[in-house]
Amino acid sequence: MKKWMVIWTALLLLFGCETKENKKDVIYVVATTGQIADLVKHVGGEYVHVAALMGPGVDPHLYKATQGDIQKLSQADIIFYNGLHLEGKLGEIFTKMSKTKKVVAVSEAIPKEKLIDVNGVDDPHIWFDLDLWSYAVRTVKDELSAIDPQHKQTYEKQAEAYISQLIQLKEEAKKQIHAIPKQQRVLITAHDAFHYFGRAYDIEVVGLQGLSTDAEYGLKDVQSLVDLIVNRNIQAVFVESSVSKKAIEAVVEGAKQRGHHVSIGGELFSDALGREGTEEGTFIGMYRYNVKTIAQALKGE
Repeated sequence: MKKWMVIWTALLLLFGCETKENKKDVIYVVATTGQIADLVKHVGGEYVHVAALMGPGVDPHLYKATQGDIQKLSQADIIFYNGLHLEGKLGEIFTKMSKTKKVVAVSEAIPKEKLIDVNGVDDPHIWFDLDLWSYAVRTVKDELSAIDPQHKQTYEKQAEAYISQLIQLKEEAKKQIHAIPKQQRVLITAHDAFHYFGRAYDIEVVGLQGLSTDAEYGLKDVQSLVDLIVNRNIQAVFVESSVSKKAIEAVVEGAKQRGHHVSIGGELFSDALGREGTEEGTFIGMYRYNVKTIAQALKGE
């Protein structure tokens, strides 16, 4: 019995040492959104462990940190967030955390002139312009390299490989969107999340709400959108996975009362990725899914 106790104690000590060593070799990263978490995984690979605060269907504009989130943030080696007020209710927490650890906005390196100004506010939905998202990739690469210079070359190689995938994705998206007849290229969604997408692919974008889902909309906003749909004979509008469908359904009903049938062309992923293990559960998969859904609906397929 004594012999087994010695062996068991030795195994525990060995396991404990290995676990501690493994943790030491891996950077613990906390990211706010799924888009950022997926980016960090691509750049960091085996040298990072990434936890995302916000899962599928979660609206970052309205998100409030839980006690569990605070614990994750306090244990992180580095925190990545979007910035540009996307995570509006977490700002105070990031300010406090930045006094004891590295807290980085992935949007910080994007030149001001490349951002879209909407009524005096910079649009935070930068991931829909893949050129801008490449700035975020490089920011993550630089920050991980600063923490772990030993693996700098690996981070650089993985970052450039991911940017190459984004370049290819942009070309795929351009072909599909440009196959939609110009007069039918009108993307109507619940809130203004797709301005960068519209600029990148020459597609008109209209949102019922403002840049943030925190913005109020009223009967007048619904009526204006109904007028646009009827006057321009628009055939499809879209709901979003992280926003209530009620507003868009009111628009569809309003058009119906005017004798115009407009269908819901599908559910788009705007501020959150899909479920893990699905195509939409990765950033590139989500982007491809959105492009395909938009193209099919606006072409009437």
